[in-house]
Amino acid sequence: MGIEDYGGGQTAQADVLVVTTNDVPGHQVTQVIGEVFGLTVRSRHLGSQIGAGLKSMIGGELKGLTKTLVETRNQAMERLVEQAKARGANAVLMMRFDVSEAADVGTEVCAYGTAAVISKL
Repeated sequence: MGIEDYGGGQTAQADVLVVTTNDVPGHQVTQVIGEVFGLTVRSRHLGSQIGAGLKSMIGGELKGLTKTLVETRNQAMERLVEQAKARGANAVLMMRFDVSEAADVGTEVCAYGTAAVISKL
C-alpha cells in the first residue's frame, strides 16, 4: 500500500471549498447557510479484526484498519460536500470530524461544519 491509500482531502477542482478555519483569506462570507454534516457507519471486517488482534500482541500500525478509517472519513467528507451543494453553499467553514463507536459493531464518522457562500474580495 502506498501513501495515497492513507490520505484524504479535496481535489483542486472541488465545487465546495472545505476549510477548518473560520474564514478564507481573500474571501468574504456573503451568506451563512447553517450546519451541514456527512455521516457514515462502517462495520468491522472479521478478517481485519483478527489481524488487528494478532498485530496488537506484537505492536505496530494496524494498516488495514487505518485504510478503512481513511476511506470512511473520505466518504463522510463527500456526503458533507453533497449536502452543502444541495443547500446552495460553495464553502464549508470550521469543518471537523467526530469519530465514535457505533453500538460495538462499527465506527461512526461524522464530518460537520458551517455551510456558507463566499466570494473573492
